[in-house]
Amino acid sequence: MCDSINYKLFINGAWRLGRNGADLPFLNPATEHEFGRVAVASASDLDDALTSAQVSLLQWSNTPAEERGALLIRAARILKGKIDIAAAALSTEQGKTLAEAKGEYARAVEMLEWNGTHAGKLSAPVPIDEKRMIVPEAIGVVAAFTPWNYPAVLNARKLGASIAAGCPVILKAAEETPSAGVYMIEALQEAGIPPGVVSLVFGNPPMISKHLLASPVVRALSFTGSTPVGKQLAKIAAGNLQRCVLELGGHSPVIVFEDADLSKAAWAISEYKFECAGQSCNAPSRILVARSIYREFLAKLVRAAEKIRVGAPDDPETDMGPMANARRIEAMERLTKDAVDRGAKVETGGRRIGRAGFYWAPTILSNVHPESEVLREEPFGPILTVAPFDTIEEAVEEANDTEYGLASYFFTESPEIQKRMIRSLVAGAVSMNHLKGVSADAPNAGVKQSGYGYEGGVEGVRAFQNLKLVNGVKAVSVA
Repeated sequence: MCDSINYKLFINGAWRLGRNGADLPFLNPATEHEFGRVAVASASDLDDALTSAQVSLLQWSNTPAEERGALLIRAARILKGKIDIAAAALSTEQGKTLAEAKGEYARAVEMLEWNGTHAGKLSAPVPIDEKRMIVPEAIGVVAAFTPWNYPAVLNARKLGASIAAGCPVILKAAEETPSAGVYMIEALQEAGIPPGVVSLVFGNPPMISKHLLASPVVRALSFTGSTPVGKQLAKIAAGNLQRCVLELGGHSPVIVFEDADLSKAAWAISEYKFECAGQSCNAPSRILVARSIYREFLAKLVRAAEKIRVGAPDDPETDMGPMANARRIEAMERLTKDAVDRGAKVETGGRRIGRAGFYWAPTILSNVHPESEVLREEPFGPILTVAPFDTIEEAVEEANDTEYGLASYFFTESPEIQKRMIRSLVAGAVSMNHLKGVSADAPNAGVKQSGYGYEGGVEGVRAFQNLKLVNGVKAVSVA
């Protein structure tokens, strides 16, 4: 796999350096010091990955789905046995706390296990009537691209569904958090996955994406990342009519109604928001509060945010580690300054912490002007805006007034308001009286500029299958 901390590519069943010998550094965001390097894939390396994936397709797609599932379950158990060391590497590379990293790997194990357990059922023929049935078949080679914020769980989500469906996968993992891809592939390799079924590449993201998607070998694209990049990839994929699953940006509202449990809501919002230093597409970013309780709730939310202990990610007393890179610090500074220049009040935070490391204080802004960048641009960091509303109609309008539609949240005990919010909020996921991440057994998707296609659950596997309609058959076994 690696010598010291020098991560390699994995192509055609073997770990190797890139053919051009190039590599890239990655930093510890708590110290800003380089502590490892990752190999860079050349066009020749990518061609090797495409060739090996194409060669493996027939064998892997014809491997009984139960065997594919059993391999994923073995890989999940292997990965589970390495959680402590894998989580420590992820925490050092990304900046999330060690507890958060362990929790993420637990979710990754769950992803692999769920897809493994359901692989057989989801590849079985589905009867329509006495003379018709649907036969699920692997769509072909998948190109998967994952970001640095939740690399372990997102690698597992894309790999698990694709492999269960019978598809070889070329995974372009994040160069800033390479160990998550390495540990995932190691687990699959140890579980016995055949050469070519999975490849792991790092390098120049635009070059890799253009090269892979230019190949007709690739039949599906799965990408998690920003909306602008997702749009660019979708345009490239259109050239070969490659199916796309795009999980893109978010700017999630939370509506707090006057009958809500204010202490519970403030604690839940603060805990979920400041996980991974707010670097989550599903994290809440715009809080809308009934005017009658606005001041009381704002005070509770500020107190909750001020209790967040910011520090070294390997310190068990730390609640929030550093942000992942200097780019996010620059964004926090820019968004905060713009809001304050337009009249916003910094209720707490609003500043960088310390001179070393990418630390930013949990930040709450009030009196934010509607034209402020923080209300239009996905903040992707530990910044919350809070504003009052007077009517339900106003709250819904403000909540939906964004180009994004990934997740929405609300707090109320009223059954009528609950029904109305479920119908009215425009988002791929709506949560009531709690905030929670995406589980392995449920489909997840965005609407509007937050993407399309499903990840997770039955729909997540179906994304990598063609559903062949078979007519004129009766009791024919094709399993």
